[in-house]
Amino acid sequence: MPTKQAAPAAVPSSPPSVDVEQAEAALVEHYPRLVRIAYLVLPPSLGRNRRVLTAHSLAQRSLPRGRGAGPEAIPAPRRPDGTDPGYAYVRGRVLKSALEAGIPLVRKAWPKRAQLPPLLPQVWGLRLFPRSGGADELALDQRLSTLSGPARAAYVLRGLEKLDDTQVHRALTEAGVAGADAQAALATADGVLPQYELLASPEFDPCSLQARPTDLMRRRQHGRAALVAGAALLVCGALLTLPGGGWGPDGAAAPSYAQNPAAEQALDPGKLTRVAPAAWQASSRTDFSVWPARGDRADDTGLLRRALAVWARPGSAVRVSATPGTASGPAMGPPQLLFAGTVDQAAVVLLYDGLRVVRYAEAADGDSSGAALDFARVDGADAAAANALVVGRTDGNVRYLTAPWVREAAVRDLLDPAAGSHRVRRTKDGVTDPVPSPAQAGSCTSWDALELRDDVSDRLMTDLGELTPARLTSGTPSAPHDVKGPAELASWARTACLLPGVRSHGVRSVNSWSYARQVLPEDNGTASWVCTRAETWRGTGSRALAQFQPPSPKPGAPGAIAARSESTPACGVRSPRVLAGVLWKSRGGQWYVLAAGSSQFASLATTGGAEGSASGRFLAVRARQGVQAELNGRLRDGTRVGALR
Repeated sequence: MPTKQAAPAAVPSSPPSVDVEQAEAALVEHYPRLVRIAYLVLPPSLGRNRRVLTAHSLAQRSLPRGRGAGPEAIPAPRRPDGTDPGYAYVRGRVLKSALEAGIPLVRKAWPKRAQLPPLLPQVWGLRLFPRSGGADELALDQRLSTLSGPARAAYVLRGLEKLDDTQVHRALTEAGVAGADAQAALATADGVLPQYELLASPEFDPCSLQARPTDLMRRRQHGRAALVAGAALLVCGALLTLPGGGWGPDGAAAPSYAQNPAAEQALDPGKLTRVAPAAWQASSRTDFSVWPARGDRADDTGLLRRALAVWARPGSAVRVSATPGTASGPAMGPPQLLFAGTVDQAAVVLLYDGLRVVRYAEAADGDSSGAALDFARVDGADAAAANALVVGRTDGNVRYLTAPWVREAAVRDLLDPAAGSHRVRRTKDGVTDPVPSPAQAGSCTSWDALELRDDVSDRLMTDLGELTPARLTSGTPSAPHDVKGPAELASWARTACLLPGVRSHGVRSVNSWSYARQVLPEDNGTASWVCTRAETWRGTGSRALAQFQPPSPKPGAPGAIAARSESTPACGVRSPRVLAGVLWKSRGGQWYVLAAGSSQFASLATTGGAEGSASGRFLAVRARQGVQAELNGRLRDGTRVGALR
């Protein structure tokens, strides 16, 4: 990060100028970088297509009009900070024009050239936009859209140009920003997470573009109508915009397919199922089917129409994601509306069709060119699994939409069980304040889980990068229950950092079962053996792992993974048993093969590099470092069972 310095009290006047050839050379050499700066500083409200064209136009108009010195002088042969004077000049021109483009048009003021759509370049019949990046780039773009033009420019100059605060202040004032406003812009930019490496992403590269046609069907229809008569064109255009007279604009949806009555109903916002606010109180079911329609845009027909159309036929520019085993096809009929509202600079719609929850998101201003569509399977959900949905993500945080029966929401750091939980505020529609998301964290220094209270229990849910948070439980596979008590919280404190292993896997719930406690040799204390099983919504692909948790002076220290397996019934309701072993070194320096089984085991044995056996479900055999032993056991009925793998 550039070194921050106090902004200067005054900016010195420009030194003598040089000829235009130096500026032309800088423009040719650094053209992609200049266009990227313009694209990042331009207001996102222009839409990605216009931002691309405007950024190129501003860069192409950045050369001086004459070849001699003038009022807009190019700095002397070398600036104090070592920047090439020609590049500094064209960068300043681009920056000034981009800031002017973000000034709203006022009726009484003559518009500046940068405030008008660019004359050149122009592209007819195509929409151009940069290649899509990831969730981090989308979150950064949304965060920058909330800043003023000078604040965006300050962030970009710091991150992309590596300028310190004194140089940024000088660049802003030379671009026409008042000194106090430049200082305020620097302070505002301080509030944005410094993810400067993302500024070099293809998401913000207006020179590496994707091209998509405009609405080909509509263009063709209009062309034919123009050949018939201008009057017919006006009549048809008026009919298409009437409420109910046509499907209306579908935003980022692909060209329409052959319509039939069922497909038309699934696309009609007026046919959406809307549940009454109090229906869940009298219903025999407590799941997503009794969630009421909520949100400040639940009656926004245009937004709902675009969401349904994009769900039915997402265009190539729509970012589509689905949890494993989840179909991403259109709805079979009118779905149920769960939520439609503005969340962190995005318009979000949540829909439910009995099998899946679908999240549609676009820019809050209605620009659907960067729309996103997410699918999650939720069939068979009960009251515990239908407690919450992820409604938005930004800046490493997540917002949840809670069920109508949730009375209170709180956040608990699983790695600090003694700290308790703190309450999270919710809107009248049930949307929580931003909560740190462990699914997007790069390290495991904390793990914030959502604690939801209803009339039955306090339930722990955690974000694993999907629409549906996973429920956390403790107890035997046949009777898992909500996490409670110091012992279960302490066990989860040593298990939470292993949850990234099941992230984005379509997980419905994760149960942590402390199936044995073993006294360690040489008076090294007592270790816990824990089996953690992640169940998926689709039933298959469940993951199980066994942990060895020896005594540790550090609270929340992760246990050692003794074994892991995928698509196994072990440690689950169909096969509620587990056997695992580790090679462990005592404080005295002696190595042991340790093993423990659940209560069904009558004896254990190890062969290979370490030979030994024991009656009961615990085993401790002296061994050498690096030994590879084979572990097996016998159940009380005589059945031989191998270790989890």
